[in-house]
Amino acid sequence: MQIVPMRELKNTVEIERRCAEENGPVFVTKNGYGRLVVMDIEYYERTMKEMEELKLVMEGLKDEEAGRVVDGPTAMEELRKKYAL
Repeated sequence: MQIVPMRELKNTVEIERRCAEENGPVFVTKNGYGRLVVMDIEYYERTMKEMEELKLVMEGLKDEEAGRVVDGPTAMEELRKKYAL
């Protein structure tokens, strides 16, 4: 994990290098406190994809707990009837 002071943001080439080197976020501090996070776009996109996948898994678990699920054979039979297959 890289931590840099706010004043180093002026050197964008160095920040970009650190993001690529770290393959993760670079934390920016102001007066010793966390203020910003800078990250490579590939890392950002990968993280957002993982978060979306985890959100879908959580929704599925909630459906399971609430009893809003159907087993595979039953689902296939319902689809065959609905679409006359």
